[in-house]
Amino acid sequence: MRKIYIFDTTLRDGEQSPGVNLNTQEKVEIALQLEKLGVDRIEAGFPAASPGDLAGVAAVAKAVKNASIIGLARSREQDIDAVREALKDAQDPCLHLFLATSPIHRKHKLRMEKQQVLETAERAIRYAKQYFNKIEFSPEDAGRTELDFLCEVTEMAIRAGATVVNIPDTVGYMTPSEFGNIFKTLKEQVPNIESIQLSAHCHDDLGMATANALAAIKNGADQIEGTINGIGERAGNTALEEVILTLATRSEYYQAETTIQLTEIAKTSRLVSKLTGMVVPGNKAIVGANAFAHESGIHQDGMLKEKTTYEIISPDTIGLKESKLVLGKHSGRHAFREKLLDMGYDLSDEAVNTAFAKFKDLADKKKNVSDEDIRAMLEEKLIDTPEVFVLEAVEVSYSNQATPSATVRIRSAAGEEQSVTAEGNGSVDAIYNAIDKATSEVVELEDYSIKSVTQGKDALGEVHVVLKQEEVSAQGRGLSTDILEASARAYVDALNRLIDKRKSPGRRDKMSLI
Repeated sequence: MRKIYIFDTTLRDGEQSPGVNLNTQEKVEIALQLEKLGVDRIEAGFPAASPGDLAGVAAVAKAVKNASIIGLARSREQDIDAVREALKDAQDPCLHLFLATSPIHRKHKLRMEKQQVLETAERAIRYAKQYFNKIEFSPEDAGRTELDFLCEVTEMAIRAGATVVNIPDTVGYMTPSEFGNIFKTLKEQVPNIESIQLSAHCHDDLGMATANALAAIKNGADQIEGTINGIGERAGNTALEEVILTLATRSEYYQAETTIQLTEIAKTSRLVSKLTGMVVPGNKAIVGANAFAHESGIHQDGMLKEKTTYEIISPDTIGLKESKLVLGKHSGRHAFREKLLDMGYDLSDEAVNTAFAKFKDLADKKKNVSDEDIRAMLEEKLIDTPEVFVLEAVEVSYSNQATPSATVRIRSAAGEEQSVTAEGNGSVDAIYNAIDKATSEVVELEDYSIKSVTQGKDALGEVHVVLKQEEVSAQGRGLSTDILEASARAYVDALNRLIDKRKSPGRRDKMSLI
């Protein structure tokens, strides 16, 4: 298979993302990770842009030994000289020259005719050839440049001494068929085209950067330019990890490959995200948090039977440990049982069914159910106690301008239900007064404590209460994402235990899981 070279511009085009400003140390750290990843070429910055950018490119050039280091320059001698200075210590330096060629850029930005563009670009390439063996030339906004003129520009660049001609879809305007046709036409019509490499640089304004890059490969491109996580100007660049994994996964179709170390992809993505402050969306292909996560019960069942049913890439391919079966309201009993086994809980079918019902109730209240949530739910030990009273519902009315009140609906063992409303010094006090009225039990609250057992705003709260009636006392626990509901459940749980103890003074509590 033919090799596709990977040109990474995370440090140049990626840093042009709004709000991103990498210092020299951060640039070097990313560059060294890109070297581990195995990218062929690293565009480290635009040295003429500022002294800081020049210093950053120079630092990368000194640090990296196993990739070509590239500096960007306009078609001006002073820009080329700035790149020369920045790359003087590079093992394998390369100059990246650009000049706009599209009608809209020629008219409004450059105010040049076609011939002036050709002459300016050729003069810059010939000047640079005195100092650089490797020169890449980019006709900016090539996608919107007349195809016959683009052929003329490419022929000029080859004649002047360029070693790579890059075709940028600068504003993300192209469709895959249109962009692929540019490469096909250049291959067919430009003399000596085989003496250089053709490169593709795509932007994602219409969401087609990866598709356009792959269309370029299919039509003869030798190099793909892009960034890690697809960061860059406006909507970003081609996400290199997407192209790399597509070639690795669909090699029989593209008949092309890279020499990238695939297991370094996840690590590289995390580093770039951390240092740029640009969060990777959960649904981002390849490196998003959900890329190897499955919540649907149907998908989870398929994954447990055979991973390839719903996963075309193994997570360990990019350096991740394993796929995630995310438990949520769409999950099925099969995945839930597997999760319990992974967590060390080997329960009977009856216990699993009971736990699954509780899990579904919790999943309706929480967006994400964590392992800690499940563990807290499972380890909420219940005494083998007859339920004299069952809490069916609780409703609280609170205002700092009025006395709090609560309404509870209690069902007795005989099946009778009643709703009772009471007031209190606070919401919890009102709930407990209402339960006392509904059950006609006179008890003393000896202890009340509350703690969060999981993290986040929707964390599970656990309430522990101790009730006393004459010389008999009992404790109860309640668990819920709503702390008032947890308080009510803990009180009713303790009340049932108290009544059971009162009826059987010598009885010892029997604890059981679920």
